[in-house]
Amino acid sequence: MSPTLNNIISSLQRSGTFINFLIAALTTGGQQLCSSFTFRCPCQAGKNFCYGSAFLVIPALILLVAGYALRSQMWTMSSEYCCSCGPPQRRISPLERKLACLRFFSITGRALIAPLTWLAVTLLTGTYYECAASEFASVDRYPVFDNISASKRKEVLAGFPCGKSVPSDMILVRDEVGLLHRYQSQMLGWILITLATIAALVSHCVARCCSPLTSLQQCYWTNHLHNERELFEQAAKQHSRLLIMQRIKKLFGFIPGKEDVRHIRIPSCQDWRDISAPNLLCMGEDLQGHYSFLRDRVDENNEESKSEGIELKP
Repeated sequence: MSPTLNNIISSLQRSGTFINFLIAALTTGGQQLCSSFTFRCPCQAGKNFCYGSAFLVIPALILLVAGYALRSQMWTMSSEYCCSCGPPQRRISPLERKLACLRFFSITGRALIAPLTWLAVTLLTGTYYECAASEFASVDRYPVFDNISASKRKEVLAGFPCGKSVPSDMILVRDEVGLLHRYQSQMLGWILITLATIAALVSHCVARCCSPLTSLQQCYWTNHLHNERELFEQAAKQHSRLLIMQRIKKLFGFIPGKEDVRHIRIPSCQDWRDISAPNLLCMGEDLQGHYSFLRDRVDENNEESKSEGIELKP
């Protein structure tokens, strides 16, 4: 792969364009599979609307919730700026609050991509809308329905999406009602796409105008957050591993994986009770929080003199 193409792909991944396109493509494919293998309109009066509306709205809501839940930045913000059930933390400056709001709007924009794509593709296809709106079609202008009661009329209209056999004088009505519903559904789809595009453009402009950062500062801040998270995760993984190895050595007398083991230690009952008790991280007035169940309960100075110690001789 050429360096130019690598730079383009890397730039798209960093800017989020590639991820957004991938989410939209996967959502579109999922909608087509759902329409082909799952959706079956019941074609019964009173059930078409609920069934079609459920396939239209509920997956969009699920995708919206998943869009928020799968973003680690959302959980970071909720723990740093929104949660008030814990002890008082550091004071948050107005600048930090503004930056947090900008991050929340950015997360919301990303989270809305999948549900809006689902709604747009679904409305452009028209299958769900046609099923949901079938029994509410206005057919007063057709003389064939003049002598049919309202309940019977709903039953006949509810069967139109399934292509059930109808009298020859209703075939034209069925085709025209189907075309009308497709027209309404696709018009709603294009209106939704237009409004979403305009809203994305306006919100992006407003966010840039209201941002306390310049364009260069915004670029630096974005890279800073990315590098901070990446380096912190690497350091936290290494630090926690070294800390746990140290605590395990104090508890058992050796480090896992070490071949030359000459001394082992049998933990006392108090040691087992201590490491089994629940413990919170950096809560209350504790200046140095415990970061695992393997707390520093073993007296290192008296470790060699305890009777539980056993020496292993080769």
